[in-house]
Amino acid sequence: MDNSEGAAARVRLIGVLFGLSAVVMWALYFVYARQAAQAGLLPIDVIVLRYGVAGLILLPWLLRKGLGDLGGIGWGRGVVLAIIVGPLFLMFGAGGFLFAPLAHGAVIQPSTAALVATAVAILFLGEKLHAARIAGIAMVLGGIALIALAGASASEPDAWKGHLMFMAAGGCWAGFTILLRLWQLGAIAATAVASVLSAVVVVPGVLLFGTFDRLAALPTETLILQIVVHGVMAGVLAMVAYARSVALLGVGSAALFPAVVPAVALIMGIPLAGEVPTAPEWLGALLATTGLAVALGGIPGMRRAGA
Repeated sequence: MDNSEGAAARVRLIGVLFGLSAVVMWALYFVYARQAAQAGLLPIDVIVLRYGVAGLILLPWLLRKGLGDLGGIGWGRGVVLAIIVGPLFLMFGAGGFLFAPLAHGAVIQPSTAALVATAVAILFLGEKLHAARIAGIAMVLGGIALIALAGASASEPDAWKGHLMFMAAGGCWAGFTILLRLWQLGAIAATAVASVLSAVVVVPGVLLFGTFDRLAALPTETLILQIVVHGVMAGVLAMVAYARSVALLGVGSAALFPAVVPAVALIMGIPLAGEVPTAPEWLGALLATTGLAVALGGIPGMRRAGA
C-alpha cells in the first residue's frame, strides 16, 4: 500500500468512526427519552434539557458567525427551522414514549422521517424511484406494520397514540432535512440556529409559566446523564459527528449510519432501559433497518443496482 492509499484508508477509518459515534449518540437519545418518560419527566422537561443546554453551547458559535442574520441563514428561515425541529419535534418525539415502548419509537420515528423525505424528493425534487428504493420502502413499511401490530396487544392499549406522535416527529425531521437541501444550509449551522432560538423561547417560558420541579427531583446522576445525552450528545455532538462523516465518506456511504440507529437503540435499551423487545418487534426493527439501508443507498451493491 503506497502513501496515498494509506492516507485514503485513514480518512475512511476516521469517517467511519465519526459515523459510528453519531449512531451511538442518536441511539442514546431514544433510550434516554424513554427512560425520561419512565422517570416521570414530561416532554417539556426533555425540551428544556435539549435546547437549554444545546443553545448555550452553540450560542458562542452563532455570535461569531453573526447574530444579525443568524450566521447567514436569516431570521425568516431560522424561525421556520426552529418551529420544525425545535420544541415541536421533541414534544412529539419524547411525548410518544409516554404511550409506547423504546422498540416502537426507535423504529417508527426514523423510518417515517426517511419515508417522508424520500416521497418529497421523488414528487417535488425530481429524484428517481429506482428498484432498490422501492424494495427498501416496502421493507420499511413492513417493519412499521409489524411494530404497530405488536403494539396493538392488550399490554399496550395506548401504543397507537405513541405511534402517531413518533410519525409526527419523523415528519418534522423530514421537513428539516428537506429544507436543508432546498436552502442549501449546513447541518451544523441550521442546528445552531434552531437550538438557540428554541432556547430563547423555551427557557424563559418555563421560568415564567412552568416548573423545574420534576428535573430537580431526579437523582443527581440521572439528571447529569439526561443533560449530557439530550443537550450535549443529541443536541450538538451527534450532528457534528455525522456532518464530518458525510464530508469524509460522501453522502452515499454515510447514509448507512442513520439506517442502523433503530437496531442499535434496541440493543442498548436492554441494559439501559430494561426493555427487551418481543420477537415481532425484533423482526420489525430488522426489516425496517435493512429497508432504510437499501432505500438510502447505504448498501453498495444495492446502490449500484439502483443507479
